[in-house]
Formats: sequence, structure tokens, C-alpha cells
Amino acid sequence: MNIALIKQYHENMHKDAARQLALDVLKRVNLEHIALKRNPALVPDDRFCVMLLRAAMMKDAVIVIDRPFQIVPHWKTAQYIANVLKKIDDLYSSCHIYDYSWMEEKYGDLCR
Repeated sequence: MNIALIKQYHENMHKDAARQLALDVLKRVNLEHIALKRNPALVPDDRFCVMLLRAAMMKDAVIVIDRPFQIVPHWKTAQYIANVLKKIDDLYSSCHIYDYSWMEEKYGDLCR
């Protein structure tokens, strides 16, 4: 429900509406089952996704992802990021991913 706080505090959205919106967004990425879990209970993939969703909750969001493979080093490619971004593309205006040039091969067509 940490995702809901963004709408509550930045847009003064009622807590019930904010929670429902957060659940709806979690459903888009098949993570509604983590809605009531706290950060320490999340696996790295889920934690990354929640951070991404929180950023997307800002009005006219510009998402900046800094070295995602530092957060989830077991990923071989950025396909998970691409999948999530596609599912929530109506929630943000742009996304920028910053990483070292030697990591470029992990991004494939995502960054071209």
C-alpha cells in the first residue's frame, strides 16, 4: 500500500481511492498478492517493480532508473523492465534508464 501514499499525499486523493488505484496497478503487473507486504518481505524483482510503480504514480511522471542490475543482479536482460513499462505506459510521460556502457547488451532493443 506504499504505492497508494503517493496519490494520497501528492494529490490529496482519498485513501480508499488511492488504495484501489494501487491494487489496480499491481494487478496490471500480476503482483496484487504483495499489496499488504512490507519491503523486507519482498523478493528483489517485486521490490524493483514497486519502486517503479511508486515513481509512475506521480502526476506527469518522468521515471529515472539508475543501474537496475545493481538492484536485481540475477537478471540476464532488461526484459522484465520492458514488460512492466509496457503494462503501465499510460502512467508516465517518459522513462530514462542510466547504466554503464558495458551493460548495453543486456538492454537489447529497449534502449535503441
